Amino acid sequence: MSTSASQISERDLADDVPCSDVPMQYFESEGGISLRGFYELWIYRHLVWMLVVRDVKVRYRQTAVGVAWAVLQPALLMLVFSIFFQLLGRQPSEGNVPYVVTFLCGYLPWQLLASTLGAATQSLVAHQNLISKVYFPRAVLPISATVGGLIDFCIACVLLLGVMVWYGVTPPVQILLLPLFVLLSLLISIGAGLWLSALNALYRDIGYVVPFILQVGFFISPVIYETDQLIPEQYRSIYALNPMVGVLEGARWCILGHAAPTFSSLAISFVTLGLLLVGGMIYFRQVERQVVDRI
Repeated sequence: MSTSASQISERDLADDVPCSDVPMQYFESEGGISLRGFYELWIYRHLVWMLVVRDVKVRYRQTAVGVAWAVLQPALLMLVFSIFFQLLGRQPSEGNVPYVVTFLCGYLPWQLLASTLGAATQSLVAHQNLISKVYFPRAVLPISATVGGLIDFCIACVLLLGVMVWYGVTPPVQILLLPLFVLLSLLISIGAGLWLSALNALYRDIGYVVPFILQVGFFISPVIYETDQLIPEQYRSIYALNPMVGVLEGARWCILGHAAPTFSSLAISFVTLGLLLVGGMIYFRQVERQVVDRI
């Protein structure tokens, strides 16, 4: 069965809810990575946008605060960790910038990863009815879940901007490079999302493991602290195997002018990101070829 993406109706998307009585169907696709696969994703790019818009509408439907939730969560955590480190009498960041600003510069890119990764993990299972009706590149689903989080990230950046204005923090000229590190965060989320969505389609345990992984990742990434303030120098090469280390260090360098990420740290993060992304695409395409998955 092959149906153009433009023929996917709003009713198909509205009916896209899990059904525990019907086995999950995957229509046949080629395994591995090919130019045809990328071309298909480009053809169905408007389907990505359609799913992003729908997910954002559903997320804030019947909420009293609406999109302000994207600002409230980082604002509350900013206050909690600021008070916590004041009580400890220690600031795990450079002292020339208020800690609340340093925290937001690390937390917002992390929040972008965490929120999109959870949605991407559940994307195949949550859209199994749509998968069984029409053909389209299945990678559209985790990608759309990732791109949707970018809207919340942009809204939350308003909070960062307001805090910087309040404390009189002026960003340096390298702020122009910030979109590059935001893109890297998205690519990490897409790569991990491809792995986890495919695994979750086979083993539902993954849906329970991901929140735990994100909780651990929050503390082993320089979100609430800076690398040079807490991680001993002899361990930083190993620490850089976490691709978010380069992203968060780069974000603080762009926004606050703090120490730039070292070349070795960025190189290790880029290699890890490449392996995660390419491996995720290959594994996703292999799982995509499977015909039946028990619900």
